[in-house]
Amino acid sequence: MSEQTSITPLATGADPIAPSVTLGALFSGFFGIGMMGFGGVLPLARRMIVDQRRWLTAAEFTDILSLCQFLPGPNIGNVSVVLGARFRGIPGSIAAFAGLMTMPMVIVLSLGALYTRFSHLEAVHHMFAGISAAAAGLVLAMGWQMAAPLRSRASGIVIMLLAFAGIAILRLPLLAVLLVLAPLSIALSWWQARRRTA
Repeated sequence: MSEQTSITPLATGADPIAPSVTLGALFSGFFGIGMMGFGGVLPLARRMIVDQRRWLTAAEFTDILSLCQFLPGPNIGNVSVVLGARFRGIPGSIAAFAGLMTMPMVIVLSLGALYTRFSHLEAVHHMFAGISAAAAGLVLAMGWQMAAPLRSRASGIVIMLLAFAGIAILRLPLLAVLLVLAPLSIALSWWQARRRTA
């Protein structure tokens, strides 16, 4: 059976180490993600973390991924480090990141050698076109799932639509969109929280 843990909010000040999420579980969970996906592994990560092992709620995963998108480096790598640190501190970060990177490193080096040898074949070009379409579908599916916690928050939907319009339609730089929308989103959330407690 998948290892599970009770979810402890970071803001409570409680001990962040959850005994049932072991270093082995972190390594094996992210090892599976790294072994099954190429590039677009965030949908697989969400399924493993939220649906299968229930380490986080859907809202918590969205919050952590949102934070990780502001950090340098690949999003899934940042997620592995943050999640590992949440449950097991620095050793957890190392275990999760090592699990994530082990198989991709082996596979990519092998595929790189094969691609160098066979890249001139037409079949190889068709294969990459098919992989691109599948990866795009995975990203769209994950975006739909990540939007679920926002459906009850009108401000979240507005920010999401503004981000989509800015990046996908107007082709604005990602950093510029984030620098404008992130403070706006934080301010709206803070204002709504104050209204609820007033």
